[in-house]
Amino acid sequence: MTTPKLHELGAAQAATLLARRELKAEDLVRACLERVAARNDDIHAFVHLDAVSALAQARALDAGPVRGPLHGLPIGVKDIFDTSDLPTGYGSAVYAHHRPAADAASVALCREAGAVVLGKTVTTEFAYFAPGATVNPHNALHTPGGSSSGSAAAVADHMVPLALGTQTAGSIIRPAAYCGVVGYKPSLGRVVGAGVKSLSPTMDVIGGFGRDVRDVALLGAVLTGDLRLLEGHEHGTLRIGLFPSPSWPQADADTQKAWEQATQALARNSDSCQDVAMPQDFDELIQLQKDVMTFEMARSLSFERLRHREALSPQLVALLDTGISIDGATHAARLQRTAEWRLRIDALFERHDVLLTPSTMGAAPAGLAATGDPLFCRSWSLLGLPAVHLPFARNAKGLPVGLQLVGRMGEDHKLLAAAQRIHDRLRY
Repeated sequence: MTTPKLHELGAAQAATLLARRELKAEDLVRACLERVAARNDDIHAFVHLDAVSALAQARALDAGPVRGPLHGLPIGVKDIFDTSDLPTGYGSAVYAHHRPAADAASVALCREAGAVVLGKTVTTEFAYFAPGATVNPHNALHTPGGSSSGSAAAVADHMVPLALGTQTAGSIIRPAAYCGVVGYKPSLGRVVGAGVKSLSPTMDVIGGFGRDVRDVALLGAVLTGDLRLLEGHEHGTLRIGLFPSPSWPQADADTQKAWEQATQALARNSDSCQDVAMPQDFDELIQLQKDVMTFEMARSLSFERLRHREALSPQLVALLDTGISIDGATHAARLQRTAEWRLRIDALFERHDVLLTPSTMGAAPAGLAATGDPLFCRSWSLLGLPAVHLPFARNAKGLPVGLQLVGRMGEDHKLLAAAQRIHDRLRY
């Protein structure tokens, strides 16, 4: 078995070596910086980088005690997270020279746990749909997905072992799927959002990317403060609910093949795989998610809409104009409907531990003018449930394909334990 190069180490593996002092943070950071220098002009994953500061942080960590679970690990930070020592542009020319006074809470927590912020990763405009410069590491003519484009691509291309991202519709799960990495979206409300540009408080969630479930569990434990996320494998029979969703007819041949491969592999094990009784009217959640997000985005971006309209993309202006025309009473009724669905969907987890469901319609689409459709993510984002994308296959063009697991609200530790077990079976 070939020994991985330093920049290829997964977060959990590297964290163990760093904690034992068998690996220096400076050596790992330097290896990742060399990878960024060699590849970023092609992939465009990072928009801001401070190599001098990152190396200084690494040397300070090597000289002191082990700080925490992320001690010495280089991370990428999506450029909608405020950082006190790096510019934060939110993917928009409006904030081209913006320098926040403080770190976002999630960034501060990562630093407290010993992480080294290598730089800021590319985001779409205000984490919506207008793409940034990032390309897919597996094929530069294909989208990396969005809005956490740079974070997913940086992890996939071995520039960093971990990166922070956010999701309101499909901005963690979709780029994880297109770039072939593990993406973890925690339960709504589990990670404090202070210092992150908000779009839709009803759905905004902070999470991240790694190359293994164990990696994102490490990051998730720091972000949520819940050490149960590190417990690993779930023992006993796992009740897996098969939930292709009402949008299944829009899944292409690659996703259908991955579904067949996964369900056959899991059926050969001792786990219980059963079709989920599809809740009536579940398909209404897609439009409901769009409506709630549109209303809240128009108000979250009021300053930009009113003062910098000319600097916004046409597609964002159109969405903001639509959203500001929605009245508050209509939005309140939609929030009530959302609350009813969140209660209703919880009943599924009386019969199933996790739900297996598509992440995307297929592999990363060709072209860089769009970031793909979050169709298969919208409902789960509205419901606020935790989700993990698991990459395990490739299509005929060599592009990654996988599926996502969805867990019960607040039971992220159980979801990640199940995801680790299932991912190990699907990959091997």
